Amino acid sequence: MDKKFIPSQAEENIYRFWEKEKLNRSEKGKPYTILMPPPNANASLHAGHGMYSVDDVLIRYKRLLGFASLWIPGTDHAGFETQFVYEKHLAKQDKSRMDFDRQTFYDNVYKFVQDNSGLIYQQFKKLGFLADWKRSIFTLDKHVLKRVFKTFEMMQKEGLIYRDDYLVNYCTYCGTSLAELEIEHVERIDPLYYMKYGPFVLATVRPETKFGDTALAVNPKDKRYKKWVGKMVEAEGLLGKFKIKVIADETVDPKFGTGVVKITPAHDFNDFETGKRHGLDIKQVVDIRGRLNKLAGPYEGLKVKQARQKVAEDMEKKGLMEKTDRDYLHSIAICYRCKRDLEPMIIPNWYIKVETLKPPVIQAVKKNKIRFYPGKFKKQLLLWMERMHDWPISRQIAWGIRIPAWYDVKTNPDIFVIFLDKTGKSNSGYIKDLLKNFDLKEIEEGLQKLAAPKKSKFVISEEKPVGNYLRETDTFDTWFSSGQWPLVTLKEKEYKERFPTDMMGTSKDILEMWVSRMIMFSLYIKKEVPFKNVYLWPMVTDSKGQKMSKSKGNVINPIDLVYKYGADAFRASLFFGTSSEGKINLGEEKIIGMRNFANKIWNIGRFIEMNRISNFQFPISKQTSNPNGRILKKLQKEFEEEKKQYIKSMDSFKFSQAFGQVYEFIWHRFADYYIEQLKEELKAGRIEVLEELQKVYFENLKMLHPFMPFVTEAVWMVFNQGKKSILEERL
Repeated sequence: MDKKFIPSQAEENIYRFWEKEKLNRSEKGKPYTILMPPPNANASLHAGHGMYSVDDVLIRYKRLLGFASLWIPGTDHAGFETQFVYEKHLAKQDKSRMDFDRQTFYDNVYKFVQDNSGLIYQQFKKLGFLADWKRSIFTLDKHVLKRVFKTFEMMQKEGLIYRDDYLVNYCTYCGTSLAELEIEHVERIDPLYYMKYGPFVLATVRPETKFGDTALAVNPKDKRYKKWVGKMVEAEGLLGKFKIKVIADETVDPKFGTGVVKITPAHDFNDFETGKRHGLDIKQVVDIRGRLNKLAGPYEGLKVKQARQKVAEDMEKKGLMEKTDRDYLHSIAICYRCKRDLEPMIIPNWYIKVETLKPPVIQAVKKNKIRFYPGKFKKQLLLWMERMHDWPISRQIAWGIRIPAWYDVKTNPDIFVIFLDKTGKSNSGYIKDLLKNFDLKEIEEGLQKLAAPKKSKFVISEEKPVGNYLRETDTFDTWFSSGQWPLVTLKEKEYKERFPTDMMGTSKDILEMWVSRMIMFSLYIKKEVPFKNVYLWPMVTDSKGQKMSKSKGNVINPIDLVYKYGADAFRASLFFGTSSEGKINLGEEKIIGMRNFANKIWNIGRFIEMNRISNFQFPISKQTSNPNGRILKKLQKEFEEEKKQYIKSMDSFKFSQAFGQVYEFIWHRFADYYIEQLKEELKAGRIEVLEELQKVYFENLKMLHPFMPFVTEAVWMVFNQGKKSILEERL
């Protein structure tokens, strides 16, 4: 053996050996299956991806137990995120998505993704991940699209799909609605304006939406305003005098402002619900571009924040502003991607009714058909399922799986369309008006955006129906397609033996967004849970336990660490001394410590090999007496207990505990105690001592292999002349 194990000189060759020998898949033994959480197709490795090591640990561990372990990889088209990245790429060229028709834009994004994909798989290999790469699936593969379309069609036929004008959180910058789980809330100081409304003064942070007000509301228990309830009051406005009704609603907080609030159902979630209860009109004054529309009169075309300032200034000039509180602290909803303010917006959306889909999930989880690690996430998932609302599954973006709905333009004349004509000029309007100057083919070829009223009639079909049809431009929410991941990864013949799959490991951040929906779809379509166990990864943070971010300058690049210290050191640092309940503090000092442990493993092997060579060259007859037999028996007993506890920990997903047990035994018992105690026996040529040490060492190599695959394989190949992998052994 070489004096040192140098990862940079060994790891690539070892991985090539695994691939050449097809050790990344096995057909022998009882099936054990894990589906890889699909990273974004054009992503590159970050510290959080290191937790995919959990899957690799289990795949290797089960292989050593004789299972036909299979880890199926894949990548996600990641609709919203990928389009956002591509649009930033376009911006550098002084272009935007509006310079292209929808299909051209989609094709350009597809090429961008393909040109930038594949990197993360190469990086996964550098970490030693033993996935069956030939089985890789992309969420835009044809068979995936078929499954997604089939599910949608089946749900639509069963009445689980509907379209509705509903108030959604809309990002006017990204051009799409967001589900409740994709929203971030931040505290911010904004002006709180006290406006005069006839006989009242009321407080609001949004004076620009006053053109959409359809009522004033007070609390029914508020004696100050009891005489006004049910009456129409006259008020002076920026567009002249108007009348507005006063209503009583228990949701009004008498302590906020003056106890009177304006109700704008089209631009506030609480107001929307109040409006439904009282049958109020809905007047939308902000469009999907984030600009005020014609209802705002002279303010039409202004962006929301510009309009807010202008309206406030004009009300001040007209004597309609009593005062302004400049230090009002409140919570606002922002887009998790671009961090801009979200605009409550009423737009047509596709929804899934979840009322009948939730109970089977709740029942399966309560009956432990799926076990969660750590166990607290079982309760968290159940709480989410209980409060889960109907799920908006459409996104107003081009990159993704386009909803297979078609609108007949003759029976749906009020469809609003934006398209580029043959000259590249942008045109917009209702289809009934556009068809007077353009033929349908030109509109279809240049189509960018289609907005159909909620009562529009449609046909669900993968292929274009015969007639004058335009296809929906909305795409499926990424979680709708990736939620069917367990249904598109296995081959049809494998479902009998490999479904439910054995384990799903993923970030705890997407328990609700992804895990819950995989369970829901699987029970709906297959009438069975998709996996038996769910392991939620702890967050990987810096050495101080702080979340990594570019702004903090504490981002750790795993590949840099792999080049510097080796993949084994990086992987082991994710498990050593960590808790599945908390964070994984990842610092260079810790990785150096694991690098030192890898060297220790190598040096022990080198010591044993040197003694083997010495015994081979200068054979001494096997001794009949062994003065240190007591130590060997103690070693055997301690090793048997170590292995027993290791298997117990591994089978209960306590990976840090399992790795820690082997670390402690190898370093502090085997190396520091037993080898030191038995050195004289080895010098005396006692072969039985060497054989026992070698046996225990080899067994520990197997137990370490799932965590530190390269150094353990390197040692194994030395002792087996490079002909046999440690993966072909059994624990």
